[in-house]
Amino acid sequence: MKAYSHDLRLRILRAVDSGQTKAAVARRFAVALSTVKGYLTQRNADSPRPRAVPGPAPRIGPADFAAVAAQVRAMPDATLAEHAAAWEKARGVRVSQWTIGRVIRRLHLTRKKRR
Repeated sequence: MKAYSHDLRLRILRAVDSGQTKAAVARRFAVALSTVKGYLTQRNADSPRPRAVPGPAPRIGPADFAAVAAQVRAMPDATLAEHAAAWEKARGVRVSQWTIGRVIRRLHLTRKKRR
């Protein structure tokens, strides 16, 4: 689930500051009451900015998507395991066939075998 925008967070805080109840603000902006309370707590602690998504960085990030697309075009008959091996050979980064498959699906590429 994506975080709400910083602009929406600020509008929610301004609405609470203007005297509206937390429940009314939650209904007005179609968010949960706990979301409004959480933004107020965050504002008192640090800032209402969205936090970074926890976990490791992806092995194949958005900057590498063009390279994956080029590899798929260059090797249209290759299996996912073959694509993963080619990626490791070219980039030095070991990825599983599942990782390369998720990226290919995200790019809406299909595997067309030649007869």
